[in-house]
Amino acid sequence: MPKKLLNRNFILLMQGQSISLLGNQVFSIAAIFWIKHLTDSASLIGLIGMISSIPAILLSSVGGAVADRYSRRKILIYCDALNGIAVLVLASVLYLSPGKTDLVLASFFAISLLMSVVNSFFQPAISAAVPDLVPREKITGANSLDQASEQVMTFLGQGIGGVLFRMLGAPMLIFFNGVSFLFAAICEVFIEIPQKIPEKGKDWKDQMAHFKKDVIEGFRYVWNNQGLKKMTLLFTFINFMTVPVIVLLPFYVEDFLKATADWYGFLLAMYGIGSMLGYILAGLLKLKGRLRAFTVLTFFLAESSGFGFLGLISSTATALVLAVIAGTLNGFVGVYIITALQVTTPSPMRGRVFGFISSLSGAMVPLSMGLAGFIFDATGKNIQLIYMSCGLIMFLIALVSLFSGDIRNFLSNDNDSDEVKIGSEVESAVK
Repeated sequence: MPKKLLNRNFILLMQGQSISLLGNQVFSIAAIFWIKHLTDSASLIGLIGMISSIPAILLSSVGGAVADRYSRRKILIYCDALNGIAVLVLASVLYLSPGKTDLVLASFFAISLLMSVVNSFFQPAISAAVPDLVPREKITGANSLDQASEQVMTFLGQGIGGVLFRMLGAPMLIFFNGVSFLFAAICEVFIEIPQKIPEKGKDWKDQMAHFKKDVIEGFRYVWNNQGLKKMTLLFTFINFMTVPVIVLLPFYVEDFLKATADWYGFLLAMYGIGSMLGYILAGLLKLKGRLRAFTVLTFFLAESSGFGFLGLISSTATALVLAVIAGTLNGFVGVYIITALQVTTPSPMRGRVFGFISSLSGAMVPLSMGLAGFIFDATGKNIQLIYMSCGLIMFLIALVSLFSGDIRNFLSNDNDSDEVKIGSEVESAVK
């Protein structure tokens, strides 16, 4: 087991993922504005997002089982390498055939779908691996440091993404994203991740039986933990209401704020800066027990209401301030929730738990993405009404979570021995 936070394995993983995230943010901005300027259709942007998110719902639980049964290190390497190659192919299509709109749109659909499939295996593996790369008492600090480092790259990517899109164009930015994925894969080659890998089945039928059993165990683990179950359901509803705000943000910037595409990047960058401040704050405060639970849920309540206020703001400067505040609240809440999930879940079960949570919490995202664009077009592009409605519903959901005893108890968990205790209880229930 590692003896310090900043050890070789953790640093290699953190630097690879940070560079990859920088490329991914630039890629996202290039893709969104390229499609918007080409078609001016919110429905099409929402449809692409909806289709590309479906594999994550269907495969995340399977990906979690794979992360618990096979080498998490190899999963990370293969996934980043495959994403890098796929994105480079997309960049080539845009560069060689810029005028063939149908071909380029089809390529965006295909590559987005492939990356979603790959990420269904990547995300459970990396979420399960991080707690084994640092000392147990440093997991909160590791999550804070990792997220803060990534937010620096997010800030750079989102802050300069709109400008670079205008200066360099989509093909060059997408090419950079492909290279960043390959860089992350190279970093992961030199990482060692402690993991006890179960014995493999004798043939493919035996292995499929094990996978089915593993997926069911992950489901039962979450469902038998009342606090974890309610937290997962909470994420599901919040994700459904958050997606329209994200999908329609380019239209909010250009059509409601009357600003250029650069301000889309600036707005996301300020949210990223706020998130980084939230990660740092979470790492410094060291909140424990019921005080931690109350603080996290109160911050969550404030964050939820902030989305509705966007619909009342027509000033770019005020929107930037609100983005910083919302980012700070989101970063703080995110660190403590991820840490609670990691420290209360036994390592052999961790991949399945994160995979199942990803599947369930993202289950409504495709529907929300598809509806967001159609509702926006159907309401005459009334962004103000949509943002205020989403904010009000999220506020009510967060208010319910504040008064949930099971959720407060889950976030109040302080005992290291609880991981073993919970694991034993769930193992008995599964059997």
